[in-house]
Amino acid sequence: MKTKYNIYKFIFTIICFSPLHLFSQVDTLNELKEVVITGINESPIYKNSLNIETMKLKKIEQQNPFNLSDALAKNPGISQMTTGNSISKPVIRGLYGNRILVLLSGLRFDNQQWQDEHGLGLPFIGIDKVEIIKGPASVLYGTDALGGVINIIEEQPDASHKKVIDINTRFYSNSGGTLTDIGFKNYNKEKQRWSRVRLGIESHADYSDGKNSRVLNSRSNGYYLKAAYGCKKKKRIQENIYNFSLNHYGFIMEDIYSFITPDKRWSRSMANPHHTVMLNIFNSKNTFFLKKSILKVNAGFQSNLRMEDEGSGHISLNMHLISILGTAKWEKNISEKTTIATNTQLTFENNTNYGGRIIIPDANMAEASLSGYVRQQFKKAIIELGLGGNYKSIKTLYTRSLNTPIKDYQIFPFLMQRPSVNGIFGTSFYPTKKINFKCNVSSGFRSPNLAELASNGLHEGVYRYELGDPNMKIEQNLNGDISLEFHNKTLFFSLSAYYNKFFNYIYLNPTTEKWQSFYVVYKYQQQNAKLYGGEAIVKYTPTYIKNISVNGSFATVTGIKADGGYLPFIPANKMKWGIRYEKSIAKKKVYIEPDAEFYASQIHKAVFETATLGYVLCNIAAGIETTYKGNPLHIYISGRNLANTAYFDHLSRLKYYGLYNPGVNFMVTCKLYLYPN
Repeated sequence: MKTKYNIYKFIFTIICFSPLHLFSQVDTLNELKEVVITGINESPIYKNSLNIETMKLKKIEQQNPFNLSDALAKNPGISQMTTGNSISKPVIRGLYGNRILVLLSGLRFDNQQWQDEHGLGLPFIGIDKVEIIKGPASVLYGTDALGGVINIIEEQPDASHKKVIDINTRFYSNSGGTLTDIGFKNYNKEKQRWSRVRLGIESHADYSDGKNSRVLNSRSNGYYLKAAYGCKKKKRIQENIYNFSLNHYGFIMEDIYSFITPDKRWSRSMANPHHTVMLNIFNSKNTFFLKKSILKVNAGFQSNLRMEDEGSGHISLNMHLISILGTAKWEKNISEKTTIATNTQLTFENNTNYGGRIIIPDANMAEASLSGYVRQQFKKAIIELGLGGNYKSIKTLYTRSLNTPIKDYQIFPFLMQRPSVNGIFGTSFYPTKKINFKCNVSSGFRSPNLAELASNGLHEGVYRYELGDPNMKIEQNLNGDISLEFHNKTLFFSLSAYYNKFFNYIYLNPTTEKWQSFYVVYKYQQQNAKLYGGEAIVKYTPTYIKNISVNGSFATVTGIKADGGYLPFIPANKMKWGIRYEKSIAKKKVYIEPDAEFYASQIHKAVFETATLGYVLCNIAAGIETTYKGNPLHIYISGRNLANTAYFDHLSRLKYYGLYNPGVNFMVTCKLYLYPN
C-alpha cells in the first residue's frame, strides 16, 4: 500500500513541476559552492551578485552537442542563432554578436562576430568549463559586455596523475558526422610544471530536416590544435597557451539549389561555395603573489583570417583581423571582510581586406579601460560596488569598393572616438544555508562596429545591400536583475527577473530603395529599446523513490523598440522538463534521461522577420561510466528530435529560405582515459 502511495505521489510531483523548466544534467545542489572567476576576483556563486551559471565539460559531453553554442543553449535564458548545424552563435536573453563578450583563457575573443552568419567557431574539446554571466558587466570586462559574458576556461593540469592520455570520439547520425580528439597532459609535482597538447578533427556531411530532405551544402569540417605549458614558482604562476583551428563551412544561400548540383549523399567535398576561418591564438597568463596582494597579468595575440570561396577555389572575401590584447588585475584584502581591486585592459586591432569583395573597410581600432571594485563581506551578505571608464577609437582607412555605391551616399575614411563610464552595484543575501537572494544593477556599453559605421556594399551572404552610418552614437544599457534561490536535500528552485533598458540600440532596418532593381537596401539605425523577461529553474529529488530526479525550467524574453516595434532575433518562450534516473551498479554509473522541449509561437517579430509556429522536441540521453582493462571508459548516447519534427527555429537564418532545422539525430560519445607510467 505504501509503495502504491509513493508512486501516486511521484506522478503528482511530475505534474506539478513539469510546467517549470530546467536544463538537463544540472547538479545544482553541488554547483552552489562552485568557485567562479569573475572579472576581478574568484568567489563562490552564492557570494556573487551577478547571475552566473557554470557548465563543466562532463555535462557538455553528455549532451553530445554539435558545437559550444549548441551546448550553452541548453541553459535557461540562452539560445543560439544558427545557419545550419555548424554555424551558430550564442544568444543571452535576446542579445548576440557584439553585445555578448566571449573570453578565451581570460582574454576577449573577436572573430568578426558582428555578422549574422558568422558563428562563434570555438570547439568544446579541451576545455574545463564555461561560465555564463547574464546581464551587463562592462565594469569588469570592458566593451561588448552589454548582454552578458561567456568565459571559456581551458582544461587544468591533473595533479593526481603524472601523465594522462584521453581519447574521444563522437558520431552524429543525421550528418554522418564525426568529432575525434586526443589529449595528453603531463604534471611534474616535484618541479611544479605541467604541459598539455590536444589534436582534433571534425567532419560533417549535409544534414537532413524533419521531412528527410537534404539541406544542400550544410556540410563542414575542422582541424584543431591546443597546447599549453605552465609552471609554479614561489611567488609566481605562469601558463602559456596556444590555440589553432581551421574550419570550412558550406555556404547556404537563398538560391543554393539553382546553381549547385547535388553530389553523393555523404560527400564532404568543399568544391561548392564555403567559408574558411583560420584562428591562431597565443596568450600568457601570469599571477604574481606580492607581499600583501595579488597581481594577474594576461597578454595575448590573436589572428583571425576569414575567407569566402565562391566555388572552385575562387576567393572573393578575404579579411584578416589581428588583435593584441592585455589585462592587468590587482587585488588586495584591506581587512578580513573588505576586498579592493583594480582592473585595466588594453586592446589594439587591425582589419585588412585582401579579397575582391569588401564588406567592411580596413581599419585600426584601439581601446583602453580602467575600473575599480570594492567587495564588503557581512555575516549574511556581501555588497559589491564598481566604477569604470572606457575609451575606444576606430580609424577607417581608404578601402576600394567592389560595388557601385548608392547614389549620393559615400562613406569617406573617418576617426571615431567614444568615451564611456559604467558602474555596478549588487548584493547577495543568504540568511540561511538554504536561501540566496541576489539583486544587481549594472550598466554596459559598446561602440558601433565597422559594419554599422561603414558598410556600403552588397552582402551576398544575406542578399542585401547594407549602409552604415559613421555618426552613430555608442550603445549603452542599464539593467536591473533580481533572483531568488532555495535549496535543501530534495529541492532546488530558482526564479530570476530582469529589465534591460537600452539607449541608442543599433539595428538593421529595410528601406524602400533597391540596388540594381533587385537587392533591398538596408540601413543601420538607432533608437532606444528595452528587453525584459525571466527564468525559472527547479530540480526535485524525491526521497521516497531512489535515484530519480525531476528537472524543469522556463525562459521568456521580450524586446521592444521605442517606436513600439519589436527587436529582431528574440527567441521564443521555451519550457522544458525531464526525468533523470541515475544509479551506481557494480562500480558502474549508469543514467537515462528523457526530456521534452516546448517552444511557443513567436509572433513578436521585427519588420524583416517571419513569424514562427510553436513546436515540441522529444529527446533522450543515456550513458554508462565503466572501465576497460582498468582504464576509465565513458559512453554517452543521446537522441534529439526523436519524432523527426519539421520545424523552424525562430533564430534560424535558414527559415527565410524555407529550410527546416535538423530532423532526428542520434549521437554517441566514447571517452577513454589512459595513465602511462
